[in-house]
Amino acid sequence: MTSPQHNPWRALWALVLGFFMILVDSTIVSVATPALKAELDATYVQVIWVTSAYLLAYAIPLLVTGRLGDRFGPKNIYLGGLALFTASSLWCGLTDSIEMLIVARVLQGLGASMMTPQTMSVVTRTFAPRERGKAMALWGATAGAAMLVGPVLGGIIVQHAGWQWIFLVNIPVGIIAFALAMAWVPTLPTHSHAFDWFGVVLSMLGISFLTFGIQEGETYDWGTIAGWVSVPLLLASGIVFMAAFVWWQAKNVREPLVPLSLFKDRNFSVSSAGVATLSFTSIAFPFPFMLWAQSAMGWTPTQAGLVMSPMAVVAVVMSRPVGQLIDRGDPKPLAIYGSLLSASATALMISAMRVEAGYLPWLALFLLVGLGNALLWSPLATNATFNLPMNLAGAGSGVYNSMRQMGAVIGSAAISAAITMAVARNVSSTGMTATPGSNVVLPPGQVRPFSIAMSESLYLVLAAYIVGFVIIAMMAPRAALEPQATATRT
Repeated sequence: MTSPQHNPWRALWALVLGFFMILVDSTIVSVATPALKAELDATYVQVIWVTSAYLLAYAIPLLVTGRLGDRFGPKNIYLGGLALFTASSLWCGLTDSIEMLIVARVLQGLGASMMTPQTMSVVTRTFAPRERGKAMALWGATAGAAMLVGPVLGGIIVQHAGWQWIFLVNIPVGIIAFALAMAWVPTLPTHSHAFDWFGVVLSMLGISFLTFGIQEGETYDWGTIAGWVSVPLLLASGIVFMAAFVWWQAKNVREPLVPLSLFKDRNFSVSSAGVATLSFTSIAFPFPFMLWAQSAMGWTPTQAGLVMSPMAVVAVVMSRPVGQLIDRGDPKPLAIYGSLLSASATALMISAMRVEAGYLPWLALFLLVGLGNALLWSPLATNATFNLPMNLAGAGSGVYNSMRQMGAVIGSAAISAAITMAVARNVSSTGMTATPGSNVVLPPGQVRPFSIAMSESLYLVLAAYIVGFVIIAMMAPRAALEPQATATRT
C-alpha cells in the first residue's frame, strides 16, 4: 500500500490524464484519414499505417515495460514514457511526409507502452481489493472515453485547425501531466526482475508478422509481396513465432516475460481475452464509419466526430455508478449486459448505414453502444486484477494491457483488409472515380454501393462483440474469488 502522506486518488487522477492522452491518439487519426491522404499524397493503406504503427509500437514492449515498472518504479518509467510521447508528438505535428509521420508515430507508441502498465499497477498496489472497483471504474472509463473521444476531438481539430494539431495539442497536456505525476504519484517499492529478452524477440516477430500480413494482404492480393516473401508466409511465420513464444514461456526456468501462472486465475484469463475483443471493436469501427459519413453522407469532420460524442459522455457519466455496482456486487452481469447492448447497437448500425440514416438515429445508436461499452471496460479491468498478488502486479498489468493493445493492433489491420475487400467487391465495378478515403464527396450514383461496402466491413465488428460475449460468459462469479483474494494478500 501507499504511505499515508500520499492520496491514492490524486495519484490516480494524475496518471489517468496521461493515460487518456495516449489512448486518444489510438483513435484520433481515424477522422483525419481523408485529410492525411490528400495533404500528404498518401495511399489509403499508408494512412491506416499511421494508426497501426502507433498501435504496434505500443503493444510489443508492454510485456517488458510492466516489468520495468516493478524493477525501477512505476513513477520513473511513467515519467520517462510521458517525456518520449510528448516530444514525438511535436515531431508528428511538424512532419511533412507520410513516411516520417509513421516513424514519429512509432516513437509515440514506445512512449505510450512505457506509461500504460504503470497506471494499472499503481491502482493494484495502492487500493485494497474491495476499494478497487471505483478506482478501476475511473481507469476503465478513461480507456473507454479516450478511445471514443478521439474521433470527436479529431473532427473538430482537423476541420478548424488542420490535422497537425491533433498531435501538437498533446504538448501542453503532456507538460501538465508530467508536473502532476511528479507531485502526486508516490514512489513505490521496487522488485528485482530478470528480463526475458529472447521472449521479447519472439513476441515482437510474431505480432509484427501477423499485423503486416493481415493489413497488407488485400494490397498484394494475398500473394507475393517481394521475391519469395508472401502474405501466407508472413501469417504462418507469425503464428509459428507466437507458438514458440508460448512454448518458451513455459520452459523458461528463470523468470518468463509472461508468467503462465497468471492464467491459472480464471478471471484474469477471461478478462484479458475479453478486453482484447473490446479493444478490437473500439479501434475497428471508427474507420468505416468516418469514411462513410464524410464520403457518402457529406458530413464535415466535425459533424462526423460529434455524432459519436454520446459514447464519450456515457462513459464519463456511468463511471461512478458502475464502480459502485462493482464494489457492491459481481461485475460479471454488468459485462454480459454490456456486450449484448454493444452487439445489438452494431447490428443496428449496419442497417442504418445501408439505408443512409440521418444524424438523429446515429446519435441514438452511439448512445446505445456507449452504454454497452461503459458496462464492459471497468468490470473487465476489475476482475483481471482482483486476485493478483502484489509481486505480479507489474507483470499482470503488462499482460492485460498487451492483450488490450494486441486487440487494437489486429483490429486496425483487420478492418483495413475488410474495407479494402468490401470496396473491391461492391464499388470497383461502378466506375467510381473517387478513391475511398480521399477528400471527395461521392456522386449520388456511387453512394449506395459505397454504403453497402462500409456496412459489410462492420460485420467484422459485430463478430468480435459476439466472441466477446461468449468469452465473458465464462467468468467466475465474484463470490468464488473472495477467499482467494484474501489469502493472496495475507
